Amino acid sequence: MEAKKNLLTREGLKKYEDELHELKVIKRKEVAEKIKEAREQGDLSENAEYDAAKDEQRDIEARIEELEKILKNVEVFDMEEAASNDKVSFGLVVKVKDNEFDDEMEFKIVGATEANSLKGKISNESPLGKALIGAKKGDVVTVEAPAGMIEYTILDIYKPE
Repeated sequence: MEAKKNLLTREGLKKYEDELHELKVIKRKEVAEKIKEAREQGDLSENAEYDAAKDEQRDIEARIEELEKILKNVEVFDMEEAASNDKVSFGLVVKVKDNEFDDEMEFKIVGATEANSLKGKISNESPLGKALIGAKKGDVVTVEAPAGMIEYTILDIYKPE
């Protein structure tokens, strides 16, 4: 069975590559130095600095492994090849209005690994993302949420800057 592709924007790919480089080149050296300094203090059984440095090292290695797994199966979505702005698609920004509360919101449709609702980035695999994909300006989409059904009217669709 082929591993699931991680769909990323160019921006998301660069972010992950930069983070991986930072962890491998800078953070690994920093934590190795902390471990070395803690070892030089003697008895490791009651050395809080040593324990903290080892915990940090474990976290860094886990994140490196996670990033490498993401980047190994990455598929980059090229905005130059994006569909026109007449339909919501991956990589585009969609401005919607919550019909019940009359709130306007903007979402960028991204892959699951890039999603961050606090930054307005929603996954193409999320219920809202799935409902928006393929919709046109003026369409009303209905999304099932824990609070019930929510209707959104699509106000605008555009490529991010």
